[in-house]
Amino acid sequence: MKAKYLNPFTDFGFKKIFGEEASKPQLIDFLNSLLPERDQIVELTFKNNEQLGFTPYDRKAIYDIYCENQNGEKFIVELQKAKQNYFRERTIYYSTFPIREQAEKGIWNYNLKAVYCIGVLDFTFDDYESEPEKSEVVHTINLKNQHGKVFYDKLTYIYLEMPNFKKEEHELATRLDKWLYFIKNLEDFQNIPELFKDEVFTHAFEVAELAKMDREDWERYEYSLKVFRDNKATYDYAVETAREEGLLEGMMVGKQAGREEGRKEGRQEGRLQGKQEGKLEGKLEGKLEGKKEEQRNIARQAKMMGLDTSSIQQLTGLSLEEIESL
Repeated sequence: MKAKYLNPFTDFGFKKIFGEEASKPQLIDFLNSLLPERDQIVELTFKNNEQLGFTPYDRKAIYDIYCENQNGEKFIVELQKAKQNYFRERTIYYSTFPIREQAEKGIWNYNLKAVYCIGVLDFTFDDYESEPEKSEVVHTINLKNQHGKVFYDKLTYIYLEMPNFKKEEHELATRLDKWLYFIKNLEDFQNIPELFKDEVFTHAFEVAELAKMDREDWERYEYSLKVFRDNKATYDYAVETAREEGLLEGMMVGKQAGREEGRKEGRQEGRLQGKQEGKLEGKLEGKLEGKKEEQRNIARQAKMMGLDTSSIQQLTGLSLEEIESL
């Protein structure tokens, strides 16, 4: 079925829904669904999303969305479509720009405004060791001391792991649930679900409707969609290759382990079998030795009765040497 709405995981789609002047109501509503009641946003101002360093040699930062609220607090909103080496380090580096730009010339008391870095991730970090952390959607990070107490509350990183969001429409309980459901399923909608009939979401659907785009926007979206699909195909191939390599490595390790286990079992079985055979041979040797002794006793008695050696040999089956040694 042909898509009716754009893919929000494309650069163009994400910025169309949240990063344009006309999209401020959606962005404010989305951010407020992430923030506590005391930090709710009333108004936003978009800022230049290309941040330069202090010198020409400094590496610059280019944000997807960079804005400031009515209190001067800064918000960086990033869409990350695939895993990237040092992604967390990159977001931390990006957060230093809105911190440094607050520096004032002359005498300044270092009273900073809050900075929020929000990442919408189309992947999971996969390095959490315990539940429920590895299956959580929202991960909020602050600077804390060794006792888990927040040391500095004006720098916050919020990561949304979208693959972990698995709620169905009837399970949506919060405003954030609705936004996550909207982002994850927008491209598959053919009609606006009833729960999205309020003004903010209705406008979001209007902005995202492909049929309402002009030619220029359509071409930009098509290019962005191609990049998204190419990146996804590359990422999926890398994941599948890694999985196959891991499977092959696992088979080799398993085969080696199987051989070692077989050797251990063989040695153990050999010991048990040898022990059993030893018992049987011991019993047989004991019986033969007992019979031999019985023959010797008969031979001794026969010699005492005066029988000749030849007759004793026929009677007992002993050799001439054995009879003479008695």
